[in-house]
Amino acid sequence: MIIFFGPAGAGKSVQGQMLAARVGWKWLSTGQMFRESSDTEVKEILKTGELVSDEKTCHVVKEAFEKAKDIDHLIVDGFPRTMSQADWLMDEEGAFGRKVAMIVVLEVPESEIQKRLSLRGRDQDKPDIIARRMNIYRREMYPVLGYFADKGIPIVHLDGTGTVGEVHDKIAAELEHNKLM
Repeated sequence: MIIFFGPAGAGKSVQGQMLAARVGWKWLSTGQMFRESSDTEVKEILKTGELVSDEKTCHVVKEAFEKAKDIDHLIVDGFPRTMSQADWLMDEEGAFGRKVAMIVVLEVPESEIQKRLSLRGRDQDKPDIIARRMNIYRREMYPVLGYFADKGIPIVHLDGTGTVGEVHDKIAAELEHNKLM
């Protein structure tokens, strides 16, 4: 399993979908799962820019992993986002028959994130909510990345600016270098 990290607007979904199409892996995005959720509480949380609870998030991810049990490789986008979720993932690795092989972190300046998200036009893509989400991302993600580093999982930080193709080529090069594709 490959995990994509980065703030909203960093390009995780685009890159995850491109990689899935290129190598025949399954792309799973918690953001997409939440946006498609019929749970009104989840919809309201998304509008504020806050994170969905760990319990609800792990439940959604567990269901997605179970549905993808016959697929050899997964690309996970937007999970885990907290230490509790990271612990859950590491505890459940064996149950799902999957290990985290690599984490790809897409680094994009906040000014570029603001620009990209303003073009999407979603309710949660207003400047104040974007800034709040960036603060949450920084607060929650750096400890999670440290946790995975302590577990010996390879973490690759890539410049997420440039064309979609340029960023994709960087990701593919790292996966090939680590013999993952």
